[in-house]
Amino acid sequence: MRTSETLLLIEDDASLRTLLQEELALDGYRMLAAANCAEGAAMAVSESPDLVISDLRLPDGDGLDVLRKLQAEGRVVPFIIITAFGTVDQAVEALQAGADDFLTKPLSTEHLRLKVRRLLAHAALSLELAHYRSASGEPANLGLVGESSAMDRLRQEIRQVARSEAAVLINGESGTGKELVARAIHRESDRRDGPFIPVNCAGIPPELMESEFFGHEAGAFTGARQARKGLFAEASGGTLLLDEIGEMPLALQAKLLRVLQEGRVKPVGAEREEPVDVRIVAATHVDLMEAVHQGDFREDLYYRLETLMLTVPPLRERGDDVELLAMHFLRQSADRHKRGFLRLGESTLNTLTDYPFPGNVRELASAMERAVTFCDGDVVQPEHLPARIRKRQASLPGRTVDDLGKEPTASWPTLETLQKRYVSQVMERVQGNKRRAAQILGINRRTLYRWLEQGDNE
Repeated sequence: MRTSETLLLIEDDASLRTLLQEELALDGYRMLAAANCAEGAAMAVSESPDLVISDLRLPDGDGLDVLRKLQAEGRVVPFIIITAFGTVDQAVEALQAGADDFLTKPLSTEHLRLKVRRLLAHAALSLELAHYRSASGEPANLGLVGESSAMDRLRQEIRQVARSEAAVLINGESGTGKELVARAIHRESDRRDGPFIPVNCAGIPPELMESEFFGHEAGAFTGARQARKGLFAEASGGTLLLDEIGEMPLALQAKLLRVLQEGRVKPVGAEREEPVDVRIVAATHVDLMEAVHQGDFREDLYYRLETLMLTVPPLRERGDDVELLAMHFLRQSADRHKRGFLRLGESTLNTLTDYPFPGNVRELASAMERAVTFCDGDVVQPEHLPARIRKRQASLPGRTVDDLGKEPTASWPTLETLQKRYVSQVMERVQGNKRRAAQILGINRRTLYRWLEQGDNE
């Protein structure tokens, strides 16, 4: 989870205020606290928190006064009202005033933390959609949902290669979103106003490939009644995506290499070559170097393509992006099915984060489509997910204790040392996801934070 969000807690009960501050801080939030309406309203304006939690009844007013103050300032901030005297009328008033949720005391801290996480994620996605197109009309995040360091690096690399005219090779497992990356490169390039044409090399019969790519003259072969432009000519001035380029026959690979070198194509049946102005982006889920060693891919073409090579990370290496993407696809599917606001239950999130997603982002999108179809209420539960995901059992990492063999007992590590090693290995395995690490270790996050802090101080 990203830990840059700031929460403002307005609560006059000092003991409850301290408890909630400590519990919410476990999730890495920066906490601000106020004991009354005036102090809370001032902090809400001056500190610009990402979310506000306020008691309804305060010594000098109520939490809705703070909400109205923010609205008067033109600020839209997720807002949770809590109260010990909850009634249906109060809840309706709070929600009509613009509050995002209404909770009654005694509070379940886990439930509150869940609400906070959901509202922040919802706000982040709303902001993402609002800024999807910059002044130039392009997605501000390049159209790629995710906040993991792996995706941040990928976006940076996309912007860098977009400045070049050289061919690009995109590597990545099936379902990671290689075409989305190719489209982002096109949108960020000077060719953005030209066509973007994707073609799946595995979907074209080998005997038709040359004609499809380079075009043909009338009468060039049986059935060629009129001349036709090829994909290279259609993409002139823009970008041509050659998806699954590893499926391209060797003979056509040689001609593709010539296009990359000379910028010219020769339609089937033509006597002369024609110039084309097109940028090639290739994509594959296979190891092309291994294909080179097997004689299935030209070495010279590989080195021409791999000069600018990007790797799209698999979903299992993207940490909390699973949660963001799940909510993103859930909203998209709900909109298509004309459903109201749906949310993911805590156990559903645990199930999703436990699953390795061999089909990557595409598989997650399909799972959310199924969930919307089978969910009758407003909370997606594990039973709404595909069976293969539901039945997945979270597996513990491998052994963390070194094989001691016949070493003398004097050299054996202490229990404290073994604990540190195991915690470190679990944290590495789950990509720093503290919630998941705590589940594997069988402890609460407060204890995990304490263990990690002890390790940092040594």
